Amino acid sequence: MKEIPGDLKFRPSHEWVRVEDDGTVTVGISDHAQDLLGDIVFVELPDIGVQMSAEDEVAIVESVKAASDVYSPISGEVIEVNELLLDNPETINESPYSDGWFYKMQPDDMDELGELLSPEEYGEVCEE
Repeated sequence: MKEIPGDLKFRPSHEWVRVEDDGTVTVGISDHAQDLLGDIVFVELPDIGVQMSAEDEVAIVESVKAASDVYSPISGEVIEVNELLLDNPETINESPYSDGWFYKMQPDDMDELGELLSPEEYGEVCEE
């Protein structure tokens, strides 16, 4: 299995969250998820200003193999989307933890991060 960055939290459904210095969070899908999907050919991102709850469907990723829903790891408001992905969805395959992020949000409750998986716990999910 590939290395999992230590500064992230994960949902069992393969979304990751990184807390930024300004208190916002960045969300994407894991390297494991993009590997399972194969070559990503399309992504539908949420609208800026959308308020969501944890586990809401927030985006769609389509690959040559399948389409998959992306779920919000925590509650909050979308404040930015990665428009690079609209024309270059393959960026998710190439760089899922940096350039391939999906959106940024202003979290409603940072305590929700405690309900997510650590990198070690997520690694165990991936091995199952």
